[in-house]
Amino acid sequence: MSSQEDRTTHYQEGSLTLPGTVMLGTGVMIGAGIFALTGQMAQMTGVLFPLAFLAAAVIVSFSAYSYIKISNAYPSAGGIGMYLHKAYGNRLPTAFNALLMYFSMVIAQSFLARTFGSYTMQLFGGDDSGRMVPILGVALILAAFLINLLGNRMIQGVASFIGILKIGGILIFGLVGVWIADSISVDFSETGEAGALGNFLGATALGILAFKGFTTITNSGSEVIDPKRNVGRAIVISIAACVVIYTLVGFAVASNLSLAEIIETQDYSLAAAARPALGEYGVWFTVAIAMMATAGGILASVFAVSRMLAMLTEMKLVPHRHFGMPGSIQKHTLVYTVVLGLILTAFFDLSRIAALGIVFYLIMDIAIHWGVLRYLRKDISANIWAPATAILLDLLALGGFVWVKLNTDPFVIGVAVMTMIVIAVSEQIFLKRSPESAQGKQEESHAHHHH
Repeated sequence: MSSQEDRTTHYQEGSLTLPGTVMLGTGVMIGAGIFALTGQMAQMTGVLFPLAFLAAAVIVSFSAYSYIKISNAYPSAGGIGMYLHKAYGNRLPTAFNALLMYFSMVIAQSFLARTFGSYTMQLFGGDDSGRMVPILGVALILAAFLINLLGNRMIQGVASFIGILKIGGILIFGLVGVWIADSISVDFSETGEAGALGNFLGATALGILAFKGFTTITNSGSEVIDPKRNVGRAIVISIAACVVIYTLVGFAVASNLSLAEIIETQDYSLAAAARPALGEYGVWFTVAIAMMATAGGILASVFAVSRMLAMLTEMKLVPHRHFGMPGSIQKHTLVYTVVLGLILTAFFDLSRIAALGIVFYLIMDIAIHWGVLRYLRKDISANIWAPATAILLDLLALGGFVWVKLNTDPFVIGVAVMTMIVIAVSEQIFLKRSPESAQGKQEESHAHHHH
């Protein structure tokens, strides 16, 4: 850490309460997950999609074990960047996987922004020109950027307020939807064109996107009051809350719309499900919640992502240019994050954005568990079976998802692979030239003799 004023990030220790932390977590989780993924999952696996949400919850629960163990041992505001660093040191795996996480989070923001646009346009009878959805998404990201410039208290306040409204609203939607439906029986005999195991695994992988927000909790590590206890607790509470909410909503949608309708309205299936149940007011109500949910999600996500990039910059693991901008590194990383999000939102459609995000996220997740197994197990007193199970389940979901996409939209898998090659090669060149990482290699070789 050099002491030039430009290089510092300003964290406020103990500035986040346990409920505040849970709100940030669920805020990111409930964002796009439930609003846009429901339809895409139904398209992959037919009416089994509520079960795919549950399967995703199981995978994420195994996955959470490693994150909780590491965050209890080393609470930090860098979250995943820091965890990778603890496992792999100043080397390529750290930089590569941290950047995958970074991109998957920026992708999630664009996904949220597009979802916001899709729902908002339901108030105006849809978006025939196809231009309004990206425009609204871009406007939302810019608004989140401005609020993020106002600082921590403001973000926690806005995120908590939106979080409470949103979770209340979604619960009402789920309960009313299930109550009004003629029967809760979801017809499991029609499994869509799919029914195959690969498709179910693919839908499960998408479902993981709806839960992966729990990892943002790790990014607020050192700012949480009593982090060694509360980070883990916040993760468990957030995942549990989401399981209840998603299952409820899944059944509400499945019992109010036919499978064909869910797939047809996949970018705004909750609003569509509200129409038969509650009429136009129901649609307005759902759109209002969706707008709040996606806005809150973007707010919390921009906050966490710019944090992580700032951390990587401080570790000298990514190149950094000021481009003549004033202020701290975190302000700069905020700008990069927003610009990248704007580009994705403007040019990619929802299912493609989600596909990139899930591939990057699962690969990074596997790297975290491998790091725990290989390097950190003794330091953080973790058992072997939880991370090992998590790796297996991740590989299953990733395999199923890639298989489905290769059959339906191979272009996306191509983009994902190319992006990863570019990240790996450019990072390798950057690290070779960077004096810090050469030093890191020497310390590394000493450190790993002790294990």
